[in-house]
Amino acid sequence: MQKERKINKMNQLYPLKFKPIFKDKIWGGDKIKSVMGMDYGLLPNCGEAWIVSGVENDSSEVTNGFLAGNELNELVEVYMGELVGESNFERFGNEFPVLVKILDARDWLSVQVHPDDQLAEERGLGRGKTEMWYVLDAEPGSELISGFSKSISKEEFQQRINSGTIKEVMNYEEVKKGDLFFMPAGRVHALGPGILLAEIQETSDTTYRIYDWDRTDDKGNPRALHIEESIDAIDYTKSEEAKSPYTKKQKGTTPLVKCEHFTTSLIEVSEPIAKDYSALDSFIILICLEGAVRLESEAGVEILTKGETILVPAIMEWIRLFPEGNCSLMEVYLDPVGNE
Repeated sequence: MQKERKINKMNQLYPLKFKPIFKDKIWGGDKIKSVMGMDYGLLPNCGEAWIVSGVENDSSEVTNGFLAGNELNELVEVYMGELVGESNFERFGNEFPVLVKILDARDWLSVQVHPDDQLAEERGLGRGKTEMWYVLDAEPGSELISGFSKSISKEEFQQRINSGTIKEVMNYEEVKKGDLFFMPAGRVHALGPGILLAEIQETSDTTYRIYDWDRTDDKGNPRALHIEESIDAIDYTKSEEAKSPYTKKQKGTTPLVKCEHFTTSLIEVSEPIAKDYSALDSFIILICLEGAVRLESEAGVEILTKGETILVPAIMEWIRLFPEGNCSLMEVYLDPVGNE
């Protein structure tokens, strides 16, 4: 039965909240609930919460206001540049261009790599996948993999895959809360146990697994790898600086990552803040990482608590943030023109 469309464009756009899409993963834990306060129901564990998604068959559903029940990509189709920004709509069409997740690992994820936009297009896969990781919580001694510990050749890569020694040339990084990692397409990477993080990425679910820690399923079968597909996708050079340095401000906005695929910042809201977005041709996503905040706009008032996310449409020129106690937000937008 076709879903009843509830969109009436005569009504004013407003900041949108979404229902998280929870993913049961064999490597997932319970921190999405215990740390972030997000209830994933009766799932035995939760490895991923997709909190803003335009991925086909996984498009986020609005939960507030007159647009409740409609999916994000439906709204892009109707509101176009008013929702995402004129340049973003021209570039991406009806697909929302950024995917935002919370990931919780209690075991190693597979070592993987993603193609860049050019290679993905050549292979008919849509877009590639550049991403960033912001660590929300980490148990002592937790590690992740970002790139290689030395530069290698394609030939050495294949030899080490065949001999089972590829993990010996991976670059392991110990992590703590607040660490930032930029993962451009082509960099091999893997999330390790004990880490909870926010992942911001291009809207793509294309992943090539190159190593899975010799794990097998209950029938003794290893998970499928994608060695041949990955060979031309990998950056084989040594990772000189895996962590992305930044200096966190005690109040106000701290820039994190700026690239053609997304721009991210932290906003520490210890006192009221006015944000002027009039020069920005983009949607704005705000993820509440700590505390709570009252968001006022020309469309009304919304309360954002830890674990919640809101999308401010591009047509809205300003918002005001009033903290309820100290509050930490992550800000995400996509402005290829380069406005701030």
